[in-house]
Amino acid sequence: MEIDAFLLSRIQFAFTVSFHIVFPAFTIGLSAYIATLLGLWLRTGDQKFHLLARFWTKIFAVSFAMGVVSGIVLSYQFGTNWSRFSVAVGNVIGPLIGYEVLTAFFLEASFLGVMLFGWKRVPPWLHFLSAVIVAGGTALSGFWILSANSWMQYPAGHEVRDGIAYPVDWLKIVFNPTFPLRFAHMMTAAYLTTAFVVLATGARHLLAGHRTESARTMVRMAILMIALTAPLQAVIGDFHGKQTAIYQPAKLAAIEAHWDSSKPGALVLFAWPDEKAELNRFEVAIPGVASLLTHGSMDALFPSLRDFKVEDRPPVLIPFFAFRAMVGIGVLMIAFGWIGAWLWKRGTVFEARRWLWLAQYSWPAGFIAILSGWFVTEVGRQPWLATGILRSKDAVSPITTAEVAISLALFVFVYCVVFAAGIALINRLIDKGPDEISPEDPPEQPSKRPLKAAQAPASAIFGDGHPGDDKIQPAN
Repeated sequence: MEIDAFLLSRIQFAFTVSFHIVFPAFTIGLSAYIATLLGLWLRTGDQKFHLLARFWTKIFAVSFAMGVVSGIVLSYQFGTNWSRFSVAVGNVIGPLIGYEVLTAFFLEASFLGVMLFGWKRVPPWLHFLSAVIVAGGTALSGFWILSANSWMQYPAGHEVRDGIAYPVDWLKIVFNPTFPLRFAHMMTAAYLTTAFVVLATGARHLLAGHRTESARTMVRMAILMIALTAPLQAVIGDFHGKQTAIYQPAKLAAIEAHWDSSKPGALVLFAWPDEKAELNRFEVAIPGVASLLTHGSMDALFPSLRDFKVEDRPPVLIPFFAFRAMVGIGVLMIAFGWIGAWLWKRGTVFEARRWLWLAQYSWPAGFIAILSGWFVTEVGRQPWLATGILRSKDAVSPITTAEVAISLALFVFVYCVVFAAGIALINRLIDKGPDEISPEDPPEQPSKRPLKAAQAPASAIFGDGHPGDDKIQPAN
């Protein structure tokens, strides 16, 4: 491929969005987990749930901040690198992004302060409610972003005049055909990803031999979530694949490296797709299984890559391998969750050191699966930025190759420095772990008198995170 402004702009956006997507996905799942912990604390009064909620709230704050910073960069690129995108589809995408800001981001920002700093200032029920609202806000943010992305995958509810899309039916735009399953798939992936981070954290502390009660709680809750959610994700993914066969047949053909529509599609376990020769080299495949999975019959025929013009075909290598990475990780997740549930039922999960050793290194699994799925989704949509309306090459701004190369180099440098520091901070917080429950300390309850808390010195309010340092003393 020729190295020009178009190619470098694609690389730059892929680089920045890949950094960005993992943080919102993690905060979606983590906010729900924190709300669950606070709900359990409110219901049972068990101090361990309170300490775990405080512990994960610190990590949520760092992740949320990095997600916001990386998201702002994406917005700028719409104007700097892809200005023609806004001209062609801004009438549709602009309001959808605006709804995300008005209904989700403002909601999160309004109650995030209460969630982060309201431990001693508000009643327990209000603190729990703020966490629920933040969790709902993160999910609502995902709703609008995925609605916009799904519309770009399969536009609906619009009309095109002079190459510009105009909204006609907002219900059809928001709930376009590929949106519901795409939203369910992404939300489930977010919760599953968070569950593996929680599992890895609990396993790390169990193996280290400290914070046993908190670590056991994290492991139990994570196993339950993984054992239930991982199979559900497989079912959602199967329906999503069948839907792709209907609405995005070129993408399905690329995923399966399917070249000959006169034969049923084989399930290609491994191959090296050769796009020039239009065949798969070193292929290992099971005949008819791809047709069975996508169309319900081993004899079913579906469009192949040769049925599309060369200029209308998506790249094959990235969707092909990324899809197999995603599915492979998904299968391992199911197996890992069910083995953990079996060990838990036998009462040996906390003594199964080999399983715990694997568990402590399982945290990247969800992030890799999300990135793999994102590559399948976005690369498989090419050469279209908005299918049937705007090609990617027609959306790039009139900028020089040197300008994009310089900005790309700066992005790589800054991201590597800033996000390495952020990830190191998160790892440090995880390594420190939640506070221990001290037998001599009474159960901690949030103050029901916020004004009294406001009169206390800052050191008494914030302390250093230990229960004994959190007791508020009235000011003199």
